[in-house]
Amino acid sequence: MPKKEEMKSLHNLVLNCKKCILHNTSNKPIFGEGSLDAKIMFIGEAPGYYEEIQGRPFVGKAGKILDELLNSIELKRIDVFITNIILCRPPKNRSPLKKEIEMCKKYLDMQIDIIKPRIIVSMGNFATSYILEKFGLIIDKIGNIHGRIHQINNNSGVSKIIPLYHPAVAIYNINSKKILLEDFKSIKKALKKL
Repeated sequence: MPKKEEMKSLHNLVLNCKKCILHNTSNKPIFGEGSLDAKIMFIGEAPGYYEEIQGRPFVGKAGKILDELLNSIELKRIDVFITNIILCRPPKNRSPLKKEIEMCKKYLDMQIDIIKPRIIVSMGNFATSYILEKFGLIIDKIGNIHGRIHQINNNSGVSKIIPLYHPAVAIYNINSKKILLEDFKSIKKALKKL
């Protein structure tokens, strides 16, 4: 089945999901977007207020920062695929709960299987912990591993994992934007080696 049809089918599955309580508290799930042939997939934590209003991932303040970071390495949203570890907005933008991640992770896994990115960039603690565990890597705090390129060998097509701070850190700590800009250079470096 062509990728476009697979993704449409998955999107319909997500729209009808009632596996956890978030379907009662959020307006609608926010599905991933971008190129279905993307070499890079960015995975955040959960949609926020503005994402829920616009129905797209990373469109609020953190999304504007992500756009700047992408531009810093000469990429655009249309070049990559952007999604989250959970697809519904948690109440009051709280962190995702373990059971919510457990219920929603199959949709992320299916997006990965359809896109077949060569590089996965996990943004924030929750996305990083899940992705490192999924690909058999040692889980560590984001502060210890941000910007490092993890080489993996598997049959999914993914060859590199790059954990990063979530772009939202730059909203609360202006100095962290320099760290994010520096870490994004790792993505550019990894792309050149594909």
